[in-house]
Amino acid sequence: MTRQVNLEEAQSHLPDLVEAAKHGETVIIAQDNHPVVQLTRVAPIKRHAQFGSAAGLVIMAKDFDSPLSDFHDYR
Repeated sequence: MTRQVNLEEAQSHLPDLVEAAKHGETVIIAQDNHPVVQLTRVAPIKRHAQFGSAAGLVIMAKDFDSPLSDFHDYR
């Protein structure tokens, strides 16, 4: 849905217009009956994993690569 408002109305109702845009409505702000600005919802930014962001969260045991006692008979 699209709504057009004049600049004076936009100045006095900006929080309401922003809420409308957040909910998917397109709001066009006009000056002298000419559209000049369009408010639309911005897609959320997709964050990518950053190298090293989990540093210190994973701890490797000191005996990680030593043979397992359960498999002693198979060696």
